[in-house]
Amino acid sequence: MSDPLIVRALRGEPVERTPIWMMRQAGRYLPEYREVRSRHSFLEVCKRPELAAEVTLQPLRRFAFDAAILFSDILIPVEAMGAPVEFGDGGPHFRSPIRSREQVNALRVPEPAESMPFVAEAVRTLVRELPAGIPLLGFAGAPFTLLTYLVEGGGSKDFAETKRFLTHEPEAATTLLDKLARTVAKSLEAQIRAGCCAVQLFDTWASVLSPADYERYALPYARAVFTHLAALRVPRLYYVNGIAGILERAAETGADALSVDWRIGLADVRARAPRLAVQGNLDPHWLLAPEPVLRERVRDVLHSNGGRLGHVFNLGHGIFPSAPVEAVQWMVDEVRRFEPRR
Repeated sequence: MSDPLIVRALRGEPVERTPIWMMRQAGRYLPEYREVRSRHSFLEVCKRPELAAEVTLQPLRRFAFDAAILFSDILIPVEAMGAPVEFGDGGPHFRSPIRSREQVNALRVPEPAESMPFVAEAVRTLVRELPAGIPLLGFAGAPFTLLTYLVEGGGSKDFAETKRFLTHEPEAATTLLDKLARTVAKSLEAQIRAGCCAVQLFDTWASVLSPADYERYALPYARAVFTHLAALRVPRLYYVNGIAGILERAAETGADALSVDWRIGLADVRARAPRLAVQGNLDPHWLLAPEPVLRERVRDVLHSNGGRLGHVFNLGHGIFPSAPVEAVQWMVDEVRRFEPRR
């Protein structure tokens, strides 16, 4: 039996068509997801395997995606380290942001089987229930991006506390990044061993760093995660929102594929990182456009790849909750009927 379509594409092998999945494909744009959330909190859905499996499967029942992605959150492993997190309308919130070496020292590097067994259980459930030929993707937050949430106490617009921490507490920052790298590596390994066929590392906020600071605070720790996973021989994807300024450096993480946002063309990505597969990169705003415009933009992305092997179609960021369900169907239809010019 051959490997799933998306796995072959990520390895740069010939494929019969361009595979597609979508970041946040299980989420608030779906009425069935909103119905589940009307009865259960976000963390409850993440931590109850039957609920996580249900919402992971929901988009597969509507759309012909070529992969499912586990429903969870990048901060689940951080909570297991000893940093309780709350989720509200404003997103994640830590009551005690990390600001000192003492706080960093108090964090542990947890064992997934002991501290978050519900993640692997959800993976195993999905491997049994997914349609034939549809693989499950795992994911985690990259160490630097997780550091920003821990230090800022949640999301941020200017990342001032993050940069203060990096400069005022450099040893504590290095220790924290190392702990996060080991935690993330163990979490992804557990997902793979439970049945995930590929994993994506989200370094969403790495682009707030200068290229030199990226090399110091993000690159080594993302590389450490991918090095840990190398022997497991599954495709490893790396996503940075705003990757253009650090693309060559991001290509040195050890990832097999770069997942890129819409601010850079695929032809440019291919020229600057020719050895890697690429994933992306439709601007999610186009899902709010009229059908003819959306379909044209989808074709533009597909043509920009130039018929090269190793392309997975995706958005350049997660889908907006306000995106119409029918727009997702138009996008999927356009990708699946596309015939690349070789």
